[in-house]
Order: sequence, then structure tokens, then C-alpha cells
Amino acid sequence: MARYDSNFKLSMALRGHVLVAFILGATVCASGQNVPLLSGGVGFVTNTNGGSTSYTPTIEPVLAMPLGQHFLIESRANLLESFAPNGGGQPGYNHTHFIGLSYLQGDYIVSPHLTIVGGSFLIPFNTYNERLTPLWISNFQATPLIFSLGNMSGGMATGGQVRGSLIARPKYSLDYAAYFSSRVGTEQFVAKRSSGVRTSLYLPKQRLEIGASYDRLLQGFPASHENFYGAHVWWEPSNTAFRLRSEFARGHHAQGYWIEADYRTQAFGGLDSWVGRIEPVFRMQQTFRRDTVVSDGLPLVNTQRADFGLDYNLPHNTRILTSYSRQFASNGNRNIWQTGIVYRFLFPTWKGK
Repeated sequence: MARYDSNFKLSMALRGHVLVAFILGATVCASGQNVPLLSGGVGFVTNTNGGSTSYTPTIEPVLAMPLGQHFLIESRANLLESFAPNGGGQPGYNHTHFIGLSYLQGDYIVSPHLTIVGGSFLIPFNTYNERLTPLWISNFQATPLIFSLGNMSGGMATGGQVRGSLIARPKYSLDYAAYFSSRVGTEQFVAKRSSGVRTSLYLPKQRLEIGASYDRLLQGFPASHENFYGAHVWWEPSNTAFRLRSEFARGHHAQGYWIEADYRTQAFGGLDSWVGRIEPVFRMQQTFRRDTVVSDGLPLVNTQRADFGLDYNLPHNTRILTSYSRQFASNGNRNIWQTGIVYRFLFPTWKGK
């Protein structure tokens, strides 16, 4: 039996957004500007949780369309099918379908120190939402347990943003991002009224980045307005293929952290050898309840989870992802198995400059 979560209006709205983008792109091409780029990823993933296995083929196209020297339109869409076993002991699989936009924004690049963003964009809280959510980038298919903290559950804002480099020196650089979002509840875009800021310090010699984030939920009664605090550390030592990433987030009702490390050896013919393409990954994460009010999407009780991954980087931007996770909590322990194959594509929409 098939069940469709998305409806005709949502599909038509997405087609309309894409049509407008390509019409604008055609106008740009006619005026001799840069050609829009279409990139993204295609993947097929499986998830086995508590003995139940689901299958999800996914396409995530990304459009980057320059309009002259200072304007840029960016968008990312999600098109996926999901097949999961029927509940209640019934045989067969349940089929769901989803089409939606992750963001649709316009950028005005004033200078290296200031870019003005308008539209629907990813909330700049910590790093995972903006940098690691694309399926062809993340090492694990599942987002961290604390992902919803500071990202207003869905990770999307609708409003305005300013970002850029405050200071750029040979030994260090400091950047910022600040935003305001209105409350939106349409079928195409969902956002909460909120505001926030993030700053990051980068040390190029050490290849170390340290940052802090702050968000505030502004909708509802003043007493229900919540503050969210975050911090992140990224470290990629020079002349190695080792990467360390981590985040901490704290909300009114819960807090937690995750630490992730991955490594590829260059000792047996470099990264393009069959041994160098193997990439072991480990992620440790914990969440802690501060009270029993559940409004943030985190587990109901204190939870620990260890993720073990073994990825293989094939030629031509193709990756095989495998992982095993063990979750510990007072309401029950469980095993989670995930596998997938992902392909990254990138090409101009048509010939031109």
C-alpha cells in the first residue's frame, strides 16, 4: 500500500520555484554573465533500528546562480522516497514520498566583510546545519542527537541575515553571522520567529577553528522565549587526513555534545590507493535533560550513543557509507545499523562562460 505525505500543491510550488530560477538563469546567460551551476548528491540509504529496516533513495540538487558580480541565488531541494515496514504486525511495506526545499535565498555580496542574505536560509547555529547536512558530505546518515537545539527544530529561518569576515590576518581570521527570522507556517517553508549570532576564530597555521553561537526563540509568550548557547571546535592538522569536529549545545530544557573523528592513511600510496580510500569514523555523543519539559526534540531521558563508521571513497565522487551505533538510555538500549551509497555531481546548466 502506498501513502503520499506530500501533496499536489507542494509539488507544484517546488516546480514553480525551480522554473523561476531557470528563467532568471536564462536571462543572466543571455546578458553574458556566468552560467548557473547545478550540483548535489544522489544516494540510497538503509536504516535498521530495533530490528526494523527502512530504505530511502534520495536526490538533493543544489542550484548556485550568479546574477552579475554581486548577486547570487542559492537553493537546495530534497526529493526522497521512503519504504518502511507496516506496523501492527502487518506484512508489507509502507511507502512515503517527500519533496521540499531546504533553503531558497538571495545573496548580495557587498564586500569580503559583508554579505546580505534574504529569503529562506539555514540557521547559522554551530556548524552541522550549514556544513554537514548535505548527504554527500556527512560521514553518518543520522544527525547528532542535539541537532535541534539552537536550530529551532527544523534548521530553517525565513528573514534576513548578515555575514562576512570581521578581521583577516595571515595568522588568524574572525568571521560572523547574524540573522532574524519571522514566523512562517506554509507548506513550502516552516520557520520560527527567532534571532541569533555566531562568531568563529580560525588559525590557519594550526588549522584550528573555534566558535560560539547564541540564538533566542521569540515567538509565544515572553515567559516561553528560550535562549540557546553553542560552541564548536574543528581541527584538521596539516599534512594529514585526520579531522576532528565537535559541538556543544545548551537549551532551556536539555543540553549535550558530540565529538567526531575520521582518518585516511597516506602511508600506502596516498589517498587514491585502495587502502587510502578507507575511512574509519567514530562519533561519541551525550544528551542531558535539565527538566522533564519536552519541547526540544531531544531524547526524553539522559542518553549516550557511540557511532562507529567505515566509509570507502570510490573514484568519481562516490562514497560507500556503513555504520553501527549503540545507544544507552534508562528507557532501553538499542542497536542501529546504517548503510548507503552516495554520488556527488556538479555541472553547468548549459554551455557558456
